[in-house]
Amino acid sequence: MTAEQDTEPVATHRGEQAESSEVKNIVDIKDAGPCKKKVSIEIPQEKINKVLDEQYEELRRNALVPGFRRGRAPRRLLEKRFGKEINEQTKLKLLSSASEAAIKDNNLDAMGEPDIDHEKIELPLSGSLKFDFEIETRPEFELPGIEGIPVEKPKLEVTDEAVEQEIAELQRRLGTWRPKDGKIAAEDQLIADVVLKPQEGETEKIENTEIYARKRSFVGKVPVDKLDELLIGAKAGDVKKTITEVPSTFFDEKYRGKKVDVEIKINEVKELAPAKLDENFFKRFGTANKDELVKMLRQRNEADVKRQQREAMRQSVRQYLLDRVDFELPADIVADQSKQLLQRQYTRLLMQGAKTEDIQQQMEHLKAASVEQAKEQLKSFFVVDAVAKKLDIQTTEEEINGYIAQAAMYRQVRPEKLRDQMARDGSLAQVAMEIREIKCIDKILESAKITEVKPALSLPKGPKKTEPKPIKKAAPKKEEKPKKKKETKPAKKPSPKKNK
Repeated sequence: MTAEQDTEPVATHRGEQAESSEVKNIVDIKDAGPCKKKVSIEIPQEKINKVLDEQYEELRRNALVPGFRRGRAPRRLLEKRFGKEINEQTKLKLLSSASEAAIKDNNLDAMGEPDIDHEKIELPLSGSLKFDFEIETRPEFELPGIEGIPVEKPKLEVTDEAVEQEIAELQRRLGTWRPKDGKIAAEDQLIADVVLKPQEGETEKIENTEIYARKRSFVGKVPVDKLDELLIGAKAGDVKKTITEVPSTFFDEKYRGKKVDVEIKINEVKELAPAKLDENFFKRFGTANKDELVKMLRQRNEADVKRQQREAMRQSVRQYLLDRVDFELPADIVADQSKQLLQRQYTRLLMQGAKTEDIQQQMEHLKAASVEQAKEQLKSFFVVDAVAKKLDIQTTEEEINGYIAQAAMYRQVRPEKLRDQMARDGSLAQVAMEIREIKCIDKILESAKITEVKPALSLPKGPKKTEPKPIKKAAPKKEEKPKKKKETKPAKKPSPKKNK
């Protein structure tokens, strides 16, 4: 038979019959744990045959087979030469379309893609194709009423005493360290040689490192509690020893979760001499005298008070919602989403104009948060996200650009450069989430019943939106600083992000 004579019709292989209506897959969905569904799918043979025929027909139109014109090769020859590849393509197409349809048709609010091990699934020679997979879904819960909810507003004011205390703190920050004779007092600085001996680890010696006589401070590379009690009353030449238990969340693996013997040989003691309130001091803050400085600080603090009150009311809204919603979260979702929460803290620090090294230091503190806190933060995210959907609140491109422009101003970089950087490190998506959350809660506050109350002495228990710790300002100037060995701190890994 020549190529011109070959007129074999497209065969209906595998017993395929003409379909008067679309053949439906058989889908069964069961709970597989908190926020997880098991989806079982059976694809009928008729649908498999239809896809196979479509694949072969497309191949027939495009394949070049020796001895036959394009589009004229017989099906049996195509099956012999390309059957394995066609079966694999058909299988992948069926798995993809069937899983996608099952999720969509059953309104599963999936948080990721189906995890299907296609290599373990084979296209049957006859009969239906059966497979199953598990998928993480958003938690299901019912929102409480959000109209007219009670909200507490802390009654805060800026006092003359608070302004004077701030000026005194500025004097300390801009002060200088000077040598001191005699015994160590609280907050003094000492230059010391340190020996650190961890359990099951090598001893490390650090010369001429700075230590501060505070309740909790670093000695070399490890934190030590009640350090003031150990050091106060000592003097140059003394040797002090203690044992510290390093937290299991500590960033340095060498000391993480271990007991460490600490030896401190005091070489020199220094005390802080606060900066004088002179012309140079006032110039640092763009003022001419103390009266102008007081006025500037009062205005700034009054603006801070308004921001604190606003954030306290936002937290009151979050707490109200969380107290009235209950659902479980699996550990894997907590782990993945906690990384995104860390990324949100990163964007806040960017907004403050923090330096890269300061941001990394803050992120290490946030990483050390307990699993329970991560769960509560994640729960808050889901609840606020549900409220935002109910109120149909979205983030506009103009709002994102405004956020970036303000952050760029603090960091003294071009907005477009900062935007590119945030797009690369994954924080751009978090900006939109941050803006939407604030808009959502502020919308609830419009109808809230606000009561002014005295500020609490301590933060209320329960979930709260973690705020970044204040970035330290200019360190005090130092006089006659002894030569000090530079310590190479272990690189801190950036918080990975996983979008779901």
